[in-house]
Amino acid sequence: MGDPLQAAKVIFYSPFSAKFIFYVLFQAAAVCFNLYFLMPVYLEKNRIAKYISFLCITLLCAAALIVPGYYVSAWLAGRTMDDVYGAGAHSVSHFFITNTFPSTIASMTLAMSIKLTKNWIQTKRRQQLLEKEKLETELKFLKYQFNPHFLFNTINSIFFLIHKNPNMASASLAKFSELLRYQLYECNDTQISLDKEITYLENFIQLEKLRQNDNVKVKLMIEKQQTGHLAIAPFVLMTFVENAFKHVSQHTDKPNWIKIELKLDGQELHFSISNSTSDYASRDVVNYGGIGLNNVQRRLDLLYLGQYQLDIQTEAACFAVKLQLKLSEFVVFEPMQQTA
Repeated sequence: MGDPLQAAKVIFYSPFSAKFIFYVLFQAAAVCFNLYFLMPVYLEKNRIAKYISFLCITLLCAAALIVPGYYVSAWLAGRTMDDVYGAGAHSVSHFFITNTFPSTIASMTLAMSIKLTKNWIQTKRRQQLLEKEKLETELKFLKYQFNPHFLFNTINSIFFLIHKNPNMASASLAKFSELLRYQLYECNDTQISLDKEITYLENFIQLEKLRQNDNVKVKLMIEKQQTGHLAIAPFVLMTFVENAFKHVSQHTDKPNWIKIELKLDGQELHFSISNSTSDYASRDVVNYGGIGLNNVQRRLDLLYLGQYQLDIQTEAACFAVKLQLKLSEFVVFEPMQQTA
């Protein structure tokens, strides 16, 4: 049997090792440059023309830089190119066309295939998690949105208003009807227009103010501008609003308040909400209507990964939430018309 140590010496101390080092170094550099710079900066942002251009330049440069490895190997061996590589053409173009360029293309293609396959698997896994989370969230929201306590209190408040203030009762009933219609029919899609979500929030706040009997001062600040062209996942904002009304303090000797602010900076939504809290409720304030803080953040991760910032502050007498959310354009899918 041969000596393994001697075989290792032949491999690593052979003059051909210089050529292989050139291959490894420059092809690895080209692969890393493509995977960790070109693809994220250009390909994943759909800048295809620039990506192809820079990819071709990277391929050509890497293949060209490997060619000197052939000459270095012959020089280290102290032999001519014909002795090392056999008689024939040994020009730069020969090595480039027949060896280094095809090899570099093959290594780049293999690395890209592995990377794209990994990304595809991660995307599919995320889509499956999103579908599962969507179903679970819909069930939880349905159970909570149709909270009998909220429904019965709102109906009773409207009932008493019928005799006391019929006009206000009529307006409140209309808001209540819009609220139920939104929950049943308009929030079944993965995204809705931002103006519908804002209208729903306003209706909900008006009904909650009616139910609170002026014990809570609500300050709502919404910048009036065109919002119908932007899309948002239903109930993303509503979770925080419901939490504020659920956990707002009920002091008799000092103010009880809720402050809500919503504004847009281009396609970036800035939403903040804070409410006064009681000492006994401070431990429960992070539980968003039975859904839980972790699940709210999980839903944001699934729907807006890398596109949101959530800041939650819990203090002795105040609970505050700030959310920055990058919104997308709202796309209306029209049904296909059947041709006769």
